[in-house]
Amino acid sequence: MAKIRAGRVGEQLKKELSHIIQTELKDPGIGFMTVTGVDVTNDLSQAKVYISVLGSEEQKEATLKSLARGKGFIRSELGKRIRLRHVPELLFQFDTSIEYGSKIEKLLETINNEARMQ
Repeated sequence: MAKIRAGRVGEQLKKELSHIIQTELKDPGIGFMTVTGVDVTNDLSQAKVYISVLGSEEQKEATLKSLARGKGFIRSELGKRIRLRHVPELLFQFDTSIEYGSKIEKLLETINNEARMQ
């Protein structure tokens, strides 16, 4: 039962985090980013927030630092929007699955192009 609740809370956190970061967080260091997923522990004490950032490595690092600076504001806003006894601690991490998927897609495309040439 706890896993089902953690999943529902994770989806709600994802939706609210996306809205807070896009509309209310006024930090110029945050680039074009997307919240791709949220994994919440069963006791709802921590939430790993997976983000995908479009841009160079410097922009990715600047976005991660800006999110770390605004973590307190984001948690307080989440507390106002979601009725939980304790708002989970937020841990921001890069989601590399999109980059990995595009790399595999490019490799498959080159293989297909080589097969057509023969």
